[in-house]
Amino acid sequence: MDKTKMIFSILGAIFVPVFDFLYGQSDSVVGIMTALLFFIILDWLSGVRAAKKDNTYASRYGLDGVARTFFILLLPAGGHFLDVIFGLPGIIFGALAIGALYHIVQSMTANAIRAGWGDWLPIPVLNAVIDWVKSELEKKIKRAESRREEVK
Repeated sequence: MDKTKMIFSILGAIFVPVFDFLYGQSDSVVGIMTALLFFIILDWLSGVRAAKKDNTYASRYGLDGVARTFFILLLPAGGHFLDVIFGLPGIIFGALAIGALYHIVQSMTANAIRAGWGDWLPIPVLNAVIDWVKSELEKKIKRAESRREEVK
């Protein structure tokens, strides 16, 4: 076995049981956690671009974001543990995972609008999206303005 296959085999042997322990083993669990991770990556990309566009990029805030992301990823794990304790079929896990996914998609959309990517959407769609993320967008703009003062 070559070195690359050995590394991936070792990582798989560690990661798969840890994932199963934290989140469970069903296909729906893998699907929702994959979706959550996918949208977290999009949120990071759009957030970095938005911060660079409005000159509020700060590595300290980004490092705090990494801690927030781990917290968000561990929320469904806590839900899974509670489901096991109470003998529930993934109800708490599902509620926490869907709630986290909803928040991340809202954050990603607000970041994308701040980054100027909303210009690619037709006006009626953009208006509907802005209405959906209005409070999140206002919070992000307010936070960006306060950070702009810190960056100077």
